[in-house]
Amino acid sequence: MNDARPAIGICAALERAKWGAWDRTAALLPFEYVAEIQRAGGLVLMIPPDPALLSSPEEMLDKLDGLILAGGADVDPSAYGAEPHPETNGTVPERDRVELALTEAAVARDIPVLGICRGMQVLNVALGGTLDQHVPDSVGHEEHRRNRGTFDGNDHDVNLVPGSLAARAAGEERHGTKSHHHQGVATLGGGLEITGYSALDEYPEAIEAPGNRFVLGVQWHPEADQQSRVISAFVQEARAYRSTRGSS
Repeated sequence: MNDARPAIGICAALERAKWGAWDRTAALLPFEYVAEIQRAGGLVLMIPPDPALLSSPEEMLDKLDGLILAGGADVDPSAYGAEPHPETNGTVPERDRVELALTEAAVARDIPVLGICRGMQVLNVALGGTLDQHVPDSVGHEEHRRNRGTFDGNDHDVNLVPGSLAARAAGEERHGTKSHHHQGVATLGGGLEITGYSALDEYPEAIEAPGNRFVLGVQWHPEADQQSRVISAFVQEARAYRSTRGSS
């Protein structure tokens, strides 16, 4: 078992999509995530919303060596006890509920977890935190998502706390990022620390759980940047976790 690729579960979006002659509800995942996990040596397992996992997240986690929470739609504010902001839209509560259950259970089991953009927000909410529903209201500008639907021109640097998991995963303390978000962390979830800040405005860009082997949330998109080491660092940790699991 330990010679096999680490199994990386990544949560898929639930969206209306068109392809060929079809216009259907689909479980979606941008292929950049798949390509980067595979390039780092991981085996990709897509996780669509599955209501059975609400009561039995271990059914999925037993199969995984690491869990990635991908980007996507805004988290429903009801998940953290808030009313929706006018700019909060496109929420998919059935996706939120499953991802929150998986995240809480994965952190409790000390399985490696990487939250990307929305995934960082899911991580924070799963551990009891809240979200800033529209970042421009807090920072006074749109620089975290200049061009919607693309990463072109959405680059900015993030300063990472020396010695933090975020800095070790990125391989540097000043990290160039691909940014595309309008929400972020407000109240921090239990057991988490902020270890990355935007060079633009000091907005939180990375959170982590120091008490765990690898629980990291990044507000940027490492899958869109082949120079980034974040996903490969995560897959390497998942491989190490796999070696501790023994045969199944």
